[in-house]
Amino acid sequence: MNRQPYVGITDFTSFEQVKKMLEVFHKHKSLESHRMLHIGVMMSFKTLNDIETKWLKVFPSKETIADIFGSDNVYNCLHYADYDHDTNFFKDLARAISYGGTGINAVQLDMVWPDPDEVASGIHASRKQIEVILQVGKNAIGVAGNNPTEVIRRLEDYEGVIHRVLLDKSMGGGLDMDAVGFIPFAQAIKDRFPDLGLVVAGGLGPDSINLVEPLAKKFSDLSIDAQGKLRPSGNALDPIDWGMAETYLIKALRLMK
Repeated sequence: MNRQPYVGITDFTSFEQVKKMLEVFHKHKSLESHRMLHIGVMMSFKTLNDIETKWLKVFPSKETIADIFGSDNVYNCLHYADYDHDTNFFKDLARAISYGGTGINAVQLDMVWPDPDEVASGIHASRKQIEVILQVGKNAIGVAGNNPTEVIRRLEDYEGVIHRVLLDKSMGGGLDMDAVGFIPFAQAIKDRFPDLGLVVAGGLGPDSINLVEPLAKKFSDLSIDAQGKLRPSGNALDPIDWGMAETYLIKALRLMK
């Protein structure tokens, strides 16, 4: 089964922002396109548990996430980050998902090779029928020896648990994507797991959407996500510039039919 591809923006903090980007999306999406608009909202282990962190001032409060996920015409995705080795992981994952309300469509796991059984338990405990996106980021690829074969071996443990794989060496930091370098990983994933959706991210923005072109030409159902390069500073601690986000979205829809 081919999963419906999307063009993503991560770091929404209000439903007004969603409505604005959805207007842009519908205005510029071609009639033959089956792409969705991915609405990415960040949460971390620390913000879930009200632990002091610099991200408390950046991520939306957990109580407002259900409102941000107020449209059923988009792909509402909670990005849950945990690099703190949470010993209560599956219960915290279920709690995080609960804040997505009835509109949540997916959870993205921003972490390094989480225990697949714990992931499955967390999804089951949430009692929600949602997709799971596994971020295979810089550290996860490093643990796998920067080797596509080892990445595939590790992904085999997640069969039946995840629905999409995100290749992302930037992880919100705005670092430019090496699309050509991603091709062996992307091809290995599509060959071994044809039903998994393929997503890439890394340094995409209004002036750098062309970075993804080598991958977009090779994988027609590729999904993308943008974050760090949607603000002039390139710093994810600053709010998104929604004019920049609009330009990125228009250019992305032009590139990825």
